[in-house]
Amino acid sequence: MSSSPLPILSLLETRVLGVLAEKQHTVPDTYPLTLNTLISGCNQKTSRDPVIEANEADVLTAIDSLRSLTLVVESSGGRVQRYAHNIERVLQVPSQSVALLVMLMLRGPQTAGELRLNSERLHKFSDISAVEAFLNELAEQQAGALVIELPRQPGARENRWMHLLSGVPVIAEPTHAAASSSGDISLGEIAALKAKVARLEAEVGELQALVTRLCTELGVSA
Repeated sequence: MSSSPLPILSLLETRVLGVLAEKQHTVPDTYPLTLNTLISGCNQKTSRDPVIEANEADVLTAIDSLRSLTLVVESSGGRVQRYAHNIERVLQVPSQSVALLVMLMLRGPQTAGELRLNSERLHKFSDISAVEAFLNELAEQQAGALVIELPRQPGARENRWMHLLSGVPVIAEPTHAAASSSGDISLGEIAALKAKVARLEAEVGELQALVTRLCTELGVSA
């Protein structure tokens, strides 16, 4: 990576980068990409999270920004302009790491297992430990971490990873449901449960009194 850290990239800028790197492997005959092909890849409905709707002006603005950072290069010649990514040289990471970054840019946070499966068309990792090794390298870049391991979600067996090209994520606090499932119940929740039990007991007492009165009026035993 260059000596000066990259500025924070927008969602569309990371989407443009991801699409260029993805299509380089999946449709090499059409790479570098034309603007129309790039727009279609950005707005693709499958294998994208989140799904977006970017117009030509939006994508051109993103391209100009990425070109200023030399992350995207423009090919001259022919009837239309074509665009290619320059991720490996700018970030100074191997192709294996690029494959992982691309999947994180295109599909959002994922586990190491999901990344291994989703990046198969870009690079075939031998096993999950190989994926984790490259993720750890990306997380320990001297010029600044490029990925981060997220806290494990309630009920999940694996941690997810996400890229940091768009900045450090805001980690949400565990929900009450998550806290309860882990056995960490707050005093407020205990008080609320006690109040609910007391209310239910009062309602049961009222029903029992009503049944007794009706039985007396009808001359039957309760």
